[in-house]
Amino acid sequence: MSESSNSVVGKVLGFLVRLTVPLIILGIGIGAYYTFSQKTEEDKRPPRKERTIRTRVVELHTQDYRVAVTTQGIVQPHNEISLSGQVSGKIIGMSPRFEVGSYFSEGEILIELDDRDYAVSLKAAEASRVSAESQLKLAELEHARTVQGAADRALSVVTEAEVDQAAAAVARAEATVNLAQATVDQAKLDLERTKIRAPFNGRVREKLVGLGQTVNTGMPAAVVFAVDYAEIRLPISARDRQYLNLPELEGAESIPVELRDAIDPETSPTWNAHIIRTEGTLDAGSLELFAVARIDDPFGLTSGTPPLRIGQPVTGSVVGEALSDVIAIPRMAVRELDQIILVDEDDLTLSKVTIESIWSDEDFIIVPSKVIRKNALLATTHIVYAPEGAKVEIITEFEELNEGTDEEGGS
Repeated sequence: MSESSNSVVGKVLGFLVRLTVPLIILGIGIGAYYTFSQKTEEDKRPPRKERTIRTRVVELHTQDYRVAVTTQGIVQPHNEISLSGQVSGKIIGMSPRFEVGSYFSEGEILIELDDRDYAVSLKAAEASRVSAESQLKLAELEHARTVQGAADRALSVVTEAEVDQAAAAVARAEATVNLAQATVDQAKLDLERTKIRAPFNGRVREKLVGLGQTVNTGMPAAVVFAVDYAEIRLPISARDRQYLNLPELEGAESIPVELRDAIDPETSPTWNAHIIRTEGTLDAGSLELFAVARIDDPFGLTSGTPPLRIGQPVTGSVVGEALSDVIAIPRMAVRELDQIILVDEDDLTLSKVTIESIWSDEDFIIVPSKVIRKNALLATTHIVYAPEGAKVEIITEFEELNEGTDEEGGS
């Protein structure tokens, strides 16, 4: 084949290739159009049933709600002292109840010091007093003779100066007797002080000395505290103070306080105390006012109640004023701290309401009754998706009972 023939064939093939490619693309487009333009066969599956929101509800009632302020404090002795001797000496005896934690009675001898030196001092002081009393008697006799001699001028030449001197001698003798008596009294007091007695009914917190130890005047021997009653300092915030009538003046009526163990409040017994006063000044850091509560017989010595311990943390519940025309909303029904879900009792639709509390405690959020519309029920079930106006189905007590029975049967 000649070169000219080959050239013609090549041109023809090139033309065919250029023509074929657009035709293929056009065919694909027509096929796709035809495919997608056809109506798809209708889905014969039944439409998905919309899920109904189900919730438990409680009725909301307007009421008067009694405020109960909760606060915490530490049990403290109302009178705690360092017990020390007023004389020095060697410890020769101790009471069996002079031990840490032991109880003692007022006037009981807790510590005995060696008293021999003080007994000798007392005898010496008594001897000096006897001597002084003898000198006083002589001075009084001399004074009497001098006065008598001065009165009988015919038989004597006693001058007025001699009478004055005799009277002065009597005065000096009386002063000596008084001084001797004071020395005797001091010696008796020192001898008595060799026995260190309990100043009140109390308990030993710390024991600082031992048998055979020599103690000096004023040296601490123990730390003791009274057990007739204890006190608890309870901080009261400014928010809580407005609902409490705290006693500010002497003789004002006290306020009852119910105490529980703050460490184990669930199983703790309760103790009855009374707020008897406030400290009168706000704490510099927290601006709280400390109220002082008193509990009688904290160790149950006479009442038989479970004992409180010094240093024990307690929770106090103080009943305050009543809030009028309010609604108590269970805390568990509050979402995001300030939102609740209401169910309209007539058409069973949901609505969200933002609330602003006037009081709250561990169980309830208290709001004015006017913020809750009438015929509204409170949803208590945790609802993840709650669109405004959504229809709801209320879970009845009968359904809850059946659900509980099914769960028990399936377990």
